[in-house]
Amino acid sequence: MMSEHTIYIDMNPSAEVMERVLRVTRHRGFAVAQMQMQCLGGNSEMAVTVVSERPIEQLTRQLDKLYDVNHCRLAPAVAASAAAMA
Repeated sequence: MMSEHTIYIDMNPSAEVMERVLRVTRHRGFAVAQMQMQCLGGNSEMAVTVVSERPIEQLTRQLDKLYDVNHCRLAPAVAASAAAMA
């Protein structure tokens, strides 16, 4: 069953970090459904919504290990919980 998840990534602003994030996402079998990025002072924050049948924890662990990524966190699955209750 395909699942949709949003990941928030706090990272150092560099030209290569977005490319690294997208490459790891694709290599781990996830498709990007939506992406948004903003610069906040000395850091950048990226919100990426991905879709896949694979476990999301695998992707978040790999993204956390990337150079220039400070922290990666998974958004609460509010929409998925609401849909399951309906």
